[in-house]
Amino acid sequence: MESPVAKKATPEEEDRLSVLMDDVLLSILRKVDISSAVRTSLLSTRWRQLPWLLPELSIDVRHFLPVPCPYSIAANDCQQAMVALTKAAKCLFAKPQRKSTITTLQLQLYLISTFLSDIGPLLGDAIDSALLKDLDLCLLDDLKPGDSSELHMLQLAKDMYGFFNAYPSVFCCLTRLSLHGVCFIELDMHHLLFDCCTQLKHLSLHYCDAGRRSVWKIDAPNSKLSVLQIDTCCFERIDLVCLPELEKLHWDTWVSEYIPLSFGDVPSLGELKLSSALTYYNTVFKLSELLHGTTSIHTLTLDFQGENLWIQPEMKQLYTAFNKLRKLTLRGIFVEFDIIWTTAFLEAAPSLEILIIEAWDHACSAFVNDEERRSVFAERKNPQWEMDFHCSKNGLLKELQFVGFRSLEQQFAFIRALLDRAPNLQAILLKGAEQCKYCDALETKSCCSTESSFPKSEDEQELVARRITDGKSSPRVIFHE
Repeated sequence: MESPVAKKATPEEEDRLSVLMDDVLLSILRKVDISSAVRTSLLSTRWRQLPWLLPELSIDVRHFLPVPCPYSIAANDCQQAMVALTKAAKCLFAKPQRKSTITTLQLQLYLISTFLSDIGPLLGDAIDSALLKDLDLCLLDDLKPGDSSELHMLQLAKDMYGFFNAYPSVFCCLTRLSLHGVCFIELDMHHLLFDCCTQLKHLSLHYCDAGRRSVWKIDAPNSKLSVLQIDTCCFERIDLVCLPELEKLHWDTWVSEYIPLSFGDVPSLGELKLSSALTYYNTVFKLSELLHGTTSIHTLTLDFQGENLWIQPEMKQLYTAFNKLRKLTLRGIFVEFDIIWTTAFLEAAPSLEILIIEAWDHACSAFVNDEERRSVFAERKNPQWEMDFHCSKNGLLKELQFVGFRSLEQQFAFIRALLDRAPNLQAILLKGAEQCKYCDALETKSCCSTESSFPKSEDEQELVARRITDGKSSPRVIFHE
């Protein structure tokens, strides 16, 4: 009788993955990039049809680059990546392999006209034959931000408009659109994004403009747009006259001299994030004036990026806008600034449940040296807010998160002041500094002139907890490096 050890395994025993159900194998394929998913069709007859059964596809041109997502990309690499992407798209949309409906297609490609003429017919045919339901389209610039000339940005806009004009059926299922480096000065921006893109729910603009210091007025009562993201776009101001279904608005880095936003009819707006560094060219403004017209904001993030505050001191004027606020995040507060001024928001936001504070303790390598930084930003000055220490208490605040905690005296003073105003606070989460998202440094140089660091040992953490709670059992102090 043959020994079990000597018995050779059959191909079926060796390939245990292939005996799994289609749903399980498809869930595995969803976790890899599309080029890897297509290559699995060569493994065996069992896998041959699986990539064409994926209900959700994500085709990202950056996955076809020699080095995934590099900061600077050679022109030839862009061309070769688009060649590979086009080939993969043709393969995945080919008949008769593709029989099942694609519920969502995430397509990220470089805005190069020669390749758009290949991609366009594929999308148009898939949409016209009801093979594709929702399209998430991202049109990338092959140049890195800052290297694009106005002429280049205008050409990108023409190529984009030519693509949409040649394949209008794309508008029928375009639910998410992300544009990079496009100048709309010669196009009707409102007509394209709101009159044509009737199904659009999510819009992201990165390094775009409509002419320097332009005002973008959005009056779209029939729009389905629920998310609007603006990143380093050269608008003097955005006037949201009417966007009835807008739920989230994020604006990172504006160039406005005055208030960058105004609100009209935005009854669904619940989440607002504003992030910018105050430069010599900006002026501070009242947050209450910017928020005038909003009635439903429950989540607010203000990020000062380590520079001076771009909001003026106020408290009672914010009552109306803060009436439904439940989560407030204040990021990028320079590490040596006093923080007690932030407790003014507790009086204005009686429904606040979560408060997040982030101290900026980082010499950002986005600037070569201090001289270059001083040419853009003014000298940092400690915020001067007149505080009412007899104001009413906030009984709903349950959690404080402090990111960038360093055991500094002004940080302890802030937490003690907060405890006086929030008697029902249940948890204080102290975190170490997070990596800066504005530069590539892995190890950051501290801006703080005082030698202090995040408490790491159990003894250090116990000492900090006792100093905060004065020996009381509540609130809990949690440390997370």
